[in-house]
Amino acid sequence: MTEPEKKSQSDASESKPEQSTKEAQQEAPPPKEEKVQTQHTVVIQGQAIPYTATAGTYLLKDEEGKPKATIFYVAYTRDDVTDVQARPVTFSFNGGPGSSSVWMHLGMLGPRKVQLDEEGNVPPPPYRLEENPFSLLDVTDLVFIDPVSTGYSRPVPGEEAKQFHNFEKDIESVGEFIRLYTTREQRWLSPKFLIGESYGTTRAAGLAGFLQDRHGMLFNGIMLISAVLNFQSGFFHPGNDLPYILFLPAYTAAAWYHQRLEPELQADLRRTLDQVEAFARGEYTLALMAGDTLGAEERARIAQKLARFTGLSPEYVDRSNLRIQIMRFVKELLRDQRRTIGRLDSRFTGIDRDAVGEFFEYDPSYTQIQGLFTATLNDYLRRELGYESDLTYEILTSLYKSWDYSKFQNQYLNVAETLRQAMSKNPHLQIFVANGYYDLATPYFATEYTFDHLGLDPSLRPNVRMGYYEAGHMMYVHPPSLARIKEDLAGFVREAARVEIG
Repeated sequence: MTEPEKKSQSDASESKPEQSTKEAQQEAPPPKEEKVQTQHTVVIQGQAIPYTATAGTYLLKDEEGKPKATIFYVAYTRDDVTDVQARPVTFSFNGGPGSSSVWMHLGMLGPRKVQLDEEGNVPPPPYRLEENPFSLLDVTDLVFIDPVSTGYSRPVPGEEAKQFHNFEKDIESVGEFIRLYTTREQRWLSPKFLIGESYGTTRAAGLAGFLQDRHGMLFNGIMLISAVLNFQSGFFHPGNDLPYILFLPAYTAAAWYHQRLEPELQADLRRTLDQVEAFARGEYTLALMAGDTLGAEERARIAQKLARFTGLSPEYVDRSNLRIQIMRFVKELLRDQRRTIGRLDSRFTGIDRDAVGEFFEYDPSYTQIQGLFTATLNDYLRRELGYESDLTYEILTSLYKSWDYSKFQNQYLNVAETLRQAMSKNPHLQIFVANGYYDLATPYFATEYTFDHLGLDPSLRPNVRMGYYEAGHMMYVHPPSLARIKEDLAGFVREAARVEIG
């Protein structure tokens, strides 16, 4: 990579002493928009791709023109494009709620990625970035968005951050950024895509409906990485038996990976999962439906089957009332080895203080990659992209604990219906869903259930396709899965764009 040529378009101002009162904050001028551009080249599939990287901020305003927040973004646009109207553009964000866009930015999509070993293990520090031969930049321009209170995105002085921390306002603010970017960069006639991960898939479905209905902006495709659209499928609340059914195949996959199943089930993962799915849809569902009326003999039989498919003991399953909660499973599976397993990726293992607790102390599949992404992102923005800020780049905040689901407060958040409506109104909209077998946060079987109950017209069902990877929630940290998902997503963009992509 050549030394970047910096083109700063921001008006640097002298730093001012921090104001101590709310009145002073309200009187302070809003921050100015910033824009720093650098030129680079990346080699993807043997082809040198010249591109411009733009790191900067947009100032969001309300309908009266009052500044509300700054949104930080990083965009990559290919330089050797003769017809920008035929060039796809993809808007990317992660989830949380409360996560920045760093994970897919430096893990999967961007021209630079974190350096892992051949097995996907994190090396000891110091960490390094490397060229990403699996970037999607060869087929689409990329815009990574940090929602308010993540990354460098902040409310302006005098504005409360919590006003952006709810389902509807989050979609409105991210949607406004997309509208502004599309307008300023003259991309209204370009093929447009959204890609979100985890809660970012919730945001993507909401944005598809919001931007279509509010601004008339239609998308060619939406890519959902580790999807959660119907929250009933993932919340282990008393009286909600659905998650126990839908998480079961993911428990089996975890047990299979850690060699906790009997030999017959260890022989072939996919064949074993077929058995478990049939059991979950049939006998297990009927048993949970019976509730307290389930007979003792049938209860014992179901407990034995659950134990066989999860690697747990029949006694533990019975004491769990045939309902295995996710946070208990990650502690229980390898308890005899004094190890826990990851929730985001069950291939990872961790060590707690003791082996008698009910839940694990931390998620090893997050803590083992957190430092890697944090260090490389902070260095990359300043050293290679030339964007300088003394703010803390908020990688992942705890906003999910206080997130306001607004009108969904007395029901489960479900944007599957929003997606169905968007697809019905725009029958050209294509959907790709990426699933990791070892994902215990948004398990693949729950995603299949959601899409099987979408209520799509039969003519629209072919618009949805799914990919499966032998990895977890962030399947791109597994090098073989990264190579496969690049091929799948590039093919999806080429097909859904409906234009010739160079």
